[in-house]
Amino acid sequence: MNQILDAILASDTSPEDFAALPLPESYRAMTVHKDEAGMFEGLETRDKDPRKSLHLDEVPLPELGPGEALVAVMASSVNYNSVWTSIFEPLSTFGFLERYGRLSPLAKRHDLPYHIIGSDLAGVVLRTGVGVNSWKPGDEVVAHCLSVELESADGHNDTMLDPEQRIWGFETNFGGLAEIALVKSNQLMPKPDHLSWEEAAAPGLVNSTAYRQLVSRNGAGMKQGDNVLIWGASGGLGSYATQFALAGGANPICVVSSEEKAEICRRMGAEAIIDRKAEGYRFWKDEHNQDPKEWKRFGKRIRELTGGEDVDIVFEHPGRETFGASVYVTRKGGTIVTCASTSGYEHSYDNRYLWMSLKRIVGSHFANYREAWEANRLIAKGKIHPTLSKSYPLEETGQAAHDVHRNVHQGKVGVLCLAPEEGLGVRDTEKRAQHIDAINRFRNV
Repeated sequence: MNQILDAILASDTSPEDFAALPLPESYRAMTVHKDEAGMFEGLETRDKDPRKSLHLDEVPLPELGPGEALVAVMASSVNYNSVWTSIFEPLSTFGFLERYGRLSPLAKRHDLPYHIIGSDLAGVVLRTGVGVNSWKPGDEVVAHCLSVELESADGHNDTMLDPEQRIWGFETNFGGLAEIALVKSNQLMPKPDHLSWEEAAAPGLVNSTAYRQLVSRNGAGMKQGDNVLIWGASGGLGSYATQFALAGGANPICVVSSEEKAEICRRMGAEAIIDRKAEGYRFWKDEHNQDPKEWKRFGKRIRELTGGEDVDIVFEHPGRETFGASVYVTRKGGTIVTCASTSGYEHSYDNRYLWMSLKRIVGSHFANYREAWEANRLIAKGKIHPTLSKSYPLEETGQAAHDVHRNVHQGKVGVLCLAPEEGLGVRDTEKRAQHIDAINRFRNV
């Protein structure tokens, strides 16, 4: 691995040099173990600790198949799916790997007693498999996390509809929280040249998810002038949704849980902000009953911030805790678009406010190939910026996942894999200088 890292850090390594580098027989990776899948049984979700389940292991290099690439991972980041994997909720991901393994002899490689996690990366291509023409060793890349087979017609109009659609590093093995990752070559995209490795690795999953959910015609189809309610507006997903709303001429109403997070939203340019903790919103009376009076109080507060208008779009991802309020406050004919359920998967809402007001609930999951590429293009052009707040070394991924699990983080939490320090990998210093304040705004908190 040292020889590979030296080649990446050198300024004159050619594609031929990268192609000639010997590959190691093994590498370091963050894993969960199949025989520990029951380790948290009986504990509340909040008490399940990723620091106990995530292991830094030396693992064998996987076989490279057709249409695939091996990438030296300089940096990755933690997403909520890494937390789910680490606490084995809502179920163990080894079931995903077993089902994938039954698909084909090549897919059988993924069905292992350990799961290498991680759905983001920024790094350098080391090898490509048969049939790969667009990428070569030495290319600096980021990867989106959509893994599909595309042998069914269902996925050819929207790759997210492929019956064999999976999220790499969550529903497949050999993910990005490692020194080397195995990806399908069509997951690769050019690394934005004004960003460091850890900055470039941060947007991937959440930026693409927010793009489809909010901007794409497959999601809410946001337009200029829309009022957009964004839950967790300073978090991993919400921080990109806020940027997309502002860049697209919409009006974000940012919901946060502290003054510190409210200040981050102001730094992004948002003006309408609700600190739900400070204002004391409690949408549930108890474990089984919601409080419609709180929905109404919340809706009134929104109208105070919008000049009397209800929201056109709700950017939903907390799920159970907020969904009833989300349906209620959406304007007649508006859209609630949901991509996750971090506070619980069983949603309750009063259907009268949905059907009688002709509202829509739209399910949105990651992004198709084109949406992921468009989202990355906006990062590369400096229209949307990474929201990295902090980076950990690979061996402290458990702590990084713990931060995300307990919601003590801002924006995205990065992980340095092969990169020996932060700040490496910047190729366009002039473009970086133009956007440096925006790049750093989540760090200066």
